[in-house]
Amino acid sequence: MATTKTVKKSAKKKVAAPIEVVETPVSQEECKTCEIAVEPKKKYLFVASEAAPFIATGGLAEVIGSLSKALATDESYDVRVIIPLYQDIRKEYRKEFRFIGNIFVPLSWRNQYCGIFEYKANNVTYYFVDNEYYFKRPGCYGYYDDGERFAFFCRGVMEILNFIGFYPDVLHCHDWQAALAALYLKTSYCQRPEYQFIRAVFTIHNIEYQGKYSLDVLEDLFGISYSYKNLVEYDRCINLMKGAIECCEAFSTVSPSYSEEIKTPFYSHGLDQIIRRNESKLTGILNGIDPDYYNPATDKALFQNYNASDVSGKAVCKEELQKMLGLPVKAETPIIAMISRLVSHKGLDLVKEVIEQVLRNDVQFVLLGTGDSEYENYFADLARRYQGKAVSVITFNSDLSRKIYSGADLFLMPSKSEPCGLSQMIASRYGTVAIVRETGGLRDSIKPYGAGGNGFTFREYNAYDMLYVINEALSVYRSGAWANLVKKAMETDFTWSASAKNYEELYERAMK
Repeated sequence: MATTKTVKKSAKKKVAAPIEVVETPVSQEECKTCEIAVEPKKKYLFVASEAAPFIATGGLAEVIGSLSKALATDESYDVRVIIPLYQDIRKEYRKEFRFIGNIFVPLSWRNQYCGIFEYKANNVTYYFVDNEYYFKRPGCYGYYDDGERFAFFCRGVMEILNFIGFYPDVLHCHDWQAALAALYLKTSYCQRPEYQFIRAVFTIHNIEYQGKYSLDVLEDLFGISYSYKNLVEYDRCINLMKGAIECCEAFSTVSPSYSEEIKTPFYSHGLDQIIRRNESKLTGILNGIDPDYYNPATDKALFQNYNASDVSGKAVCKEELQKMLGLPVKAETPIIAMISRLVSHKGLDLVKEVIEQVLRNDVQFVLLGTGDSEYENYFADLARRYQGKAVSVITFNSDLSRKIYSGADLFLMPSKSEPCGLSQMIASRYGTVAIVRETGGLRDSIKPYGAGGNGFTFREYNAYDMLYVINEALSVYRSGAWANLVKKAMETDFTWSASAKNYEELYERAMK
C-alpha cells in the first residue's frame, strides 16, 4: 500500500514547463571564472638579428619576415618577433613604432639601459631592443664588439619577457647572434617558475658563422658562469652555435639536404662532431618566399607586370633592362644573370674559369652584387673587355635586382655550399629559369629539366660540368620547349604553406 500511495501523490504534481536555452557568447576572460574551457593560444617568439621588411642583409631577414607572417595566419597562434633597433631600420616603419617602456639589463658587471618599442602588422607583434651605444651604427655586423652587442641583445630578450608578461611556449633562436638566448634560458633563467616551460628551438641559416670567442671572456663578456663552460667550449674556444645546439630541445637547418651535408667535415666548418652527436634533434626544413612580396603581377619595380598565364610583359622587361644597362636590344639573345654576394662559396671561381667561353655564344651576361675585392675587380674588368655582351654592377640595389629577375632569361647560381638560397626561387617566380649546382637548398628546390623539372642542375663542383649544363640550357632556350619551361618555373610552389606546417610539427615535438 505504501507504494500505491507514493505513486498517487506523485501523479498530482504539476509538470514544469520546458526551459528555453539561450546561447550567449562567452569571452576568454569570462571563461577563467566558469567551467567553459577555451584552448589557449600557442605562443611563439622569434629571436633574430634582422627581419624583413625592417632591415635585411640576406636570407635570414626574409625567413623571419615570411615565416612569422605565415604562422600568424592561424589565429590559434600568438606569433612575435624581437630584433635590435638598428640605426638603419627603414624610416617609414620606424616612425610607426610605439615606445612601451624601458628596463635595465644585467650582463656580467654591466647594467645597461634597454628601451622597448612595439609594432604590429599581419597579426605579428614585433619588438625592437633599443640601446644607442650598441646599435646606433651603420649596418648590422662587422664590429669588434659584436659579441658584447648580441650578448646584450639576448640577455635583453630574457628580461623583456618579464616586462611584457609574455612567456612563449617556444623561443625560436636564429643563427649565432641569437644563440645566447637559448643559453641564458637554460642556465641563468631556468630556475624561475615562469621560464621553466619555455622550450628552445635553434635554426642554423649558415654554419660558417658560429660565434667563436676566447674562453677567458666567458664570464666577463657573456656573463655565463664557468660551471657551464662545457656547454660552449669546443676546439679550445667558446662556440656560441655549439652551445645553442647543446641547450635546445630541437634544432633545424633551412633545407633537408643541408641538414645531411653539415654532418660531414666538408660542409660543417668543424662542427660535424657536434651535429652528429645531436642529430636526433635535427630537422631540415626548406625555406619559402613570400608570394605577395615577390609577385611579377604586382611588383612596382618592374617595367611591365605579367603572370604565368600571360608572360608577354616579360619581353618588355627584357627590352627595357637591355636599354638601361647599355646592352644591344635583341629579343632573341638570352640574358644570363647572377645576383649574389661576391664570395668564394658562391661558386664564382667556376664562373671565372668558363665565362669567357660562354660569352663566345650569342648571349649577354649581367652581374649584380658586392663582396671580395678579387671578384669585384674581375667582373668589373670582364665588363670592360666584353662591352655590349657583359655588364657588372658592383653594388647592392633592390630595385635593380627586381628588374634583373624579371628581364633575364637564365639565372646562374653554382654555389659550393648553399644552406637554402632564395635567389633561385625568386628568379623562378619571375620566369627566369635557374641553373644551379645540386647542393643544399638548391638541390631541394630546383629539379633538372631532363627529368621533367623546373630548371637545370649539375652535381660535381666542376667548371666544365657547369659549362655543359649552361650550353644545354641555351639549346633549350632556342627550342620550342622554352615557353613551357618558363611557365613550369613560375608555377612551382615556393610558398611557406608546406614549410610552416613543418615548423609547427617541429614546435610540437619540442614542447613534448
